[in-house]
Amino acid sequence: MDFDRTKISKKKLIDLYESMLIPRLVEEKMIVLLKQGKISKWFSGIGQEAISVGVTKAIRDDEYVLPMHRNLGVFTSRGIPLYNLFCQWQGKIDGFTKGRDRSFHFGAKENHIIGMISHLGPQMGMACGISLGHLLKKEKKLCVVMTGDGGTSEGDFHEALNVASVWKLPVIFCIENNGYGISTPAKEQYAIENLVERGIGYGIESFMIEGNNVLEVYKNVSNIAKDIRSDPRPIIIEFKTFRMRGHEESSGQEYVSQQELDTWSKKDPVIQFENYLLEEKLIKNDKCKEFSSKYSKLIDNEWVKSELKEEIIFNESNELSDVFKTLDLQINKDSNKSSNIRFVDAISQAIHLCMEEDRDLIIMGQDIAEYGGVFKITKGMSSTFGKERVRNTPLCESVVLSASMGLSILDIPSIVEMQFSDFVSSGFTAIVNLISKSYYRWGQNASIVIRMPCGGGVGAGPFHSQTNESWFTTVPGLKVVYPSFPKEAKGLLINSIKDPNPVLFFEHKKLYRTITEDVPSDSYVTPFGKAIIRAEGNDMCIITYGLGVHWALEEVKKFPGAAIAVLDINTLVPLDYDSIFDLVKKTGKVLLLQEDSRFGGFMGEIAAEISEKCFEYLDAPIFRLASLNTPIPFTANLEEGYFPKRKLNNKIKTLLEY
Repeated sequence: MDFDRTKISKKKLIDLYESMLIPRLVEEKMIVLLKQGKISKWFSGIGQEAISVGVTKAIRDDEYVLPMHRNLGVFTSRGIPLYNLFCQWQGKIDGFTKGRDRSFHFGAKENHIIGMISHLGPQMGMACGISLGHLLKKEKKLCVVMTGDGGTSEGDFHEALNVASVWKLPVIFCIENNGYGISTPAKEQYAIENLVERGIGYGIESFMIEGNNVLEVYKNVSNIAKDIRSDPRPIIIEFKTFRMRGHEESSGQEYVSQQELDTWSKKDPVIQFENYLLEEKLIKNDKCKEFSSKYSKLIDNEWVKSELKEEIIFNESNELSDVFKTLDLQINKDSNKSSNIRFVDAISQAIHLCMEEDRDLIIMGQDIAEYGGVFKITKGMSSTFGKERVRNTPLCESVVLSASMGLSILDIPSIVEMQFSDFVSSGFTAIVNLISKSYYRWGQNASIVIRMPCGGGVGAGPFHSQTNESWFTTVPGLKVVYPSFPKEAKGLLINSIKDPNPVLFFEHKKLYRTITEDVPSDSYVTPFGKAIIRAEGNDMCIITYGLGVHWALEEVKKFPGAAIAVLDINTLVPLDYDSIFDLVKKTGKVLLLQEDSRFGGFMGEIAAEISEKCFEYLDAPIFRLASLNTPIPFTANLEEGYFPKRKLNNKIKTLLEY
């Protein structure tokens, strides 16, 4: 192996050696402990230390690096205490996730490290968000994100390259090509010879580096980092390397030939660099032994200390309280000044007021700048706030959502507009596995509002008409808001933007330009979890939200002899159970109405809660009314038949007469 130490001091050479030796010794200890049953799993990076250490040492300590599960050297090079790492791997309280996640699935913001999730791809989007944040803050910083050869096949990788190249983001995409996914060889993963060729299609400069040569890694990454700080742009680096153990320690390596193992063992990055330092008389053998002894003792001592730490005791209150970050939000009083505006105008006003108040807030989405979005909600905002803050995105929902998580890491709140709520499925992993779980897992909140134009009644067919709130109400860590009137829509959206937690904000397209109301002109906050009684009554109640509220209010007028209450729940998470139970107890009869298809719909959850908490107050079965269990059709007659509205009158009559 050719080591070129030109312009690298002896002190730095020794530092690089020690920095590779530490993770190697830790790994050897962990493999023994795994066999003893003292840790649950281990993903070995033995053979790949030069990449983790060389890259981390080549960038500044205040620049973020997003490692994978085989990058222990990143964590140790950034000075994370071994005691805390050992506690993390044992699920102890002094780890980084309070026992809620394992391995390297955590972040340490003080060390500027953000760990991965098992889905791999969202790492790429977070790196785009962090590097975008640096540009917005006018900081001459970069972000480094690591992935494996297998990860380059994921859609998020390609979306991230596209977004980074279009926005000229200062991010280095590091590909650790060790030749295998878990066991699938490179030739069965992609058809090109070298992964750096991926960059050609995205207009991104790409470099191939010998991944087992720590000096080559360190020098090249140092030069690249210096260059892109002054000229922001993305770079791809492919590191050729090999992992000397299985994908995870218990999986073995039967799929690897002995010849391949022998070839790569001769390129061991730690041993080869140690031999080089000895040959060049830059270090003595006694010093190497001294380092090994010192760090082995440190590892043993820190392990014993962590092992003695008591096990975490389950506390239900603690678990539930850490799903959302709390915020003491001031509820503004309504101003005297108001105007009669449409639902769509209330949404636009809320965004505009929040953009004026918080100069860090940005909004991202397809065609939202000059075009104003397909519903014209952001029309004119790019002229007022600039295209950096009102940002057109490529059709890359997944990575844009992950990027919003990266912005949150830099304390930049964001609004992401789905052109239609149906399209959110392209970013499902980012929402339900990354954004929703981050605060519970390692205390990182996500200041993100995902705007969801939804619902039918506009003849838009199966791909533009879904009301898909139930996809997300089952995911802890997400708040779900679904207003039906302009006044609440404005106040709830302002609340959503100020909330430090992720909010899916559903906006019914049918209501955009058909519903008007007097709305205060100033900024105000409508609290979550406060249902509104839209019609009073004692004979029965209809509980609903969104377009269902307007169906109900229209239909109850056809029963002048009955007193029918209508409750608009408006936020599904958190849900106002108290108002629901109080109204059910008062009326004794309840009809649960939703626009979504019946099976698995949100109202099924409310029905179960009513049955358990209010059973003795019921004078009739709990009635549910919902759309057909089919995709929503396009033609007007079919769409009308799909909706439950046509059955609503008869359902009310049946319940009243029960």
